[in-house]
Amino acid sequence: MTSYRTLRLCSSGGGFEAVPDGVVRLDLARLRKTLVDRGVPVVDARVMLIVGMDPEVTIARTGRLLFKTADPAAAAHAFEQLRAWVELPPLEPR
Repeated sequence: MTSYRTLRLCSSGGGFEAVPDGVVRLDLARLRKTLVDRGVPVVDARVMLIVGMDPEVTIARTGRLLFKTADPAAAAHAFEQLRAWVELPPLEPR
């Protein structure tokens, strides 16, 4: 899998996003099972997962991650936690 771009404020300003460099297709069913097995609440919206972490995270099939917080440190911490749980590649600072 490719790396992720540095967390950046999303266009709406309502959270931070991590976008993969290159084409990614995540297996949402596998990710959902992994998270649920860890006791993490997940809403499966078919084309994305809404993960009940603090902060809440939306995972798109294309690999885009949206952290619903205005705090960059909270977003970075949630990214690292999620990455460890579901084996995502690290952020690559620009």
